[in-house]
Amino acid sequence: MTGIRPLSPGDPAGPGVLGGKGHGLVTLMRLGLPVPPGFVIPPAACRAYLRDGTFPDGLDAAARDLRAALVSVRSGAAVSMPGMMDTFLDVDPRSADLRAAVEAVFSSWLLPRAVTYRELHGIPHDLGTAVVVQAMVSGDRDEHSGSGVAFSRDPSTGARHPYGDVLFERPGTDVVSGRVATRPLGELEQREPAVWAALLDGLDRVERHYRDVCHVEFTFESGRLWFLQVRPGGLAGRAAVRVAVDLADERIIDRATAVRRVSARQIRAARTPRILITDDLDVIARGTGASPGVATGRIAVTADRAARMAADGPVILVRPHTSPLDMHGLAAAAGIVTTVGGPTSHAAVVARAMGKAAIVGAAGLTVDLASGQILTSGRTLPEGVLITIDGTGGELVAGTAETTTDESGSHLDRLLAWAASADTALSP
Repeated sequence: MTGIRPLSPGDPAGPGVLGGKGHGLVTLMRLGLPVPPGFVIPPAACRAYLRDGTFPDGLDAAARDLRAALVSVRSGAAVSMPGMMDTFLDVDPRSADLRAAVEAVFSSWLLPRAVTYRELHGIPHDLGTAVVVQAMVSGDRDEHSGSGVAFSRDPSTGARHPYGDVLFERPGTDVVSGRVATRPLGELEQREPAVWAALLDGLDRVERHYRDVCHVEFTFESGRLWFLQVRPGGLAGRAAVRVAVDLADERIIDRATAVRRVSARQIRAARTPRILITDDLDVIARGTGASPGVATGRIAVTADRAARMAADGPVILVRPHTSPLDMHGLAAAAGIVTTVGGPTSHAAVVARAMGKAAIVGAAGLTVDLASGQILTSGRTLPEGVLITIDGTGGELVAGTAETTTDESGSHLDRLLAWAASADTALSP
């Protein structure tokens, strides 16, 4: 099925036809949440384009029907591949640039970073990507505009409160890129109380629909909230355990579902190691823990260097921020540190997906790419120096460090008891 499909709450198609992003947008519309108008070019059209260069019929007519001054053109594969393919914003739908943008998104399915990501996550290479074209909403229009990413619960701990990043008078690309220091999501309540209330309502609706923790991307333009994406799940080990148990306690899922939802890998990760804090610990810098775990390795300040150095032992990739172009270095690194960005930045999202320890927003660090070293508090640490990072507490320390184990308390005990009483095997 290669025909263009308008975004509509009545569309019965699933992710295989609409792609993950398109299917999520349709779900948001069914839940009565505000979504910018647009249409989806299905993955089958991408496969046809990559196979023989054919292009879907009706694109120009669909763009005219949208009646938008500017549009966004985004990838939307059936399986989430955050940041791996190209996105184009502020595209004129009446010019040849819309068609060029769609072709570029199709072609980005074959980019090396996208291929690497699929290989790491076992995603088939023959799926292709959908393309979602939507009317632009502007987070930088005025002082009552902005953008953000919000989780219905804390993705690192599973605590039952909204969690995320927001920027005021800035576009959404600045939030997820990690290039800009974001603000805690809670600041939205004071700055834009009506937007905050609408966001909380939306988070509650999507969590109850999916019966799982969800995260959304959103933009508010002149005080009006718009939802741009929704994804369920994607939690770190101990958070996955806590959420499964809490959802069962809240009677949103039953105990058998809670057991099935948590994998053996997440159970192992739930016993999260932490750096043991002692008086003689040589703490170099602190940031925000973005992906739990402890990792020790040699400093590398570029993705290329991380990929090469990893052949001789673990490395920690330390960057001002990361982008999809760093995918090979992120894959090779044992842990990740960025000096800017928040817990929903590219580095944080990719690290959690890979199960790697990560720290973001380590503002006390400066990465000197020219000299291949990091600077902090009058100290200089060149590439190759051994460091240890704690992706929960956010500490970065010199050398190795003694660790202790967080057993995730009663939530893990209860989940394992449910599994034993039901004689239900955990998934791999």
